[in-house]
Amino acid sequence: MRLPRRLSPGEEATLVEHLDELRTRLLISLGTLVVAFVVAYIFHERLIEWLREPLPDDKQLVTLGVTEPFTTSVKVSLYAAFALALPVLLWQLWSFLAPAMEESAQRVVAVFVGIATLLFAGGLAFGYFVLMPKAIQFLTNYDADLYEIQIRASYYFSFVAIMLIAVALFFELPIFILALVRLGVVNSTQLRKNRRYLIVAAVALAVALPTADPVSLVLETVPLLILLESSIWAAAFLEKRWHPTNATLP
Repeated sequence: MRLPRRLSPGEEATLVEHLDELRTRLLISLGTLVVAFVVAYIFHERLIEWLREPLPDDKQLVTLGVTEPFTTSVKVSLYAAFALALPVLLWQLWSFLAPAMEESAQRVVAVFVGIATLLFAGGLAFGYFVLMPKAIQFLTNYDADLYEIQIRASYYFSFVAIMLIAVALFFELPIFILALVRLGVVNSTQLRKNRRYLIVAAVALAVALPTADPVSLVLETVPLLILLESSIWAAAFLEKRWHPTNATLP
């Protein structure tokens, strides 16, 4: 597939040229997702075994329909494909938006795309090794003396996959804040003055995650608040280089 020519900053282009570039980048993104899905589906048994590990030893997964084993493997592969394709998706999005930015800002965004990928991987690791075992242990044993708890496979894998991706996306908070500061949309003084509102927003994000139990809520809220506070301090520090006249410490 022919890669679209990236326009230079400020270069004028016709509507047809913009639409052609958008179409090509969407096709590249879709093609990447398809390839990632095929790879994920080939290894879907390993993925399913990997996602099953946080289950307590006394809990087993059950299926309640003829097609459920197949549809479950497809859903797991789709979630994994999105995670695998994310760097390419971010790169294609940046490449399409780059001409609207100054050349110096383009370099910054390119670096941020790389850091965002690392943060996403870190969020996946945190969700899998820290959050998921505690949450599943609590949820699958809650009021166990009142119920015969059976865990449906399709619900379980959808739950853990969405939770992992959501946590990984929330770990992008620092890069999002620093990108806004670097591009001059906000500054560290505004972040400091609105810290209370940002904390409320972080807690609301934690509540919005798939898990609703108190154990998961604490495990989700604490790192979000740490990431938020670290972002404010990092923004104040880096702003001295980026925008010296606006720099202040929190």
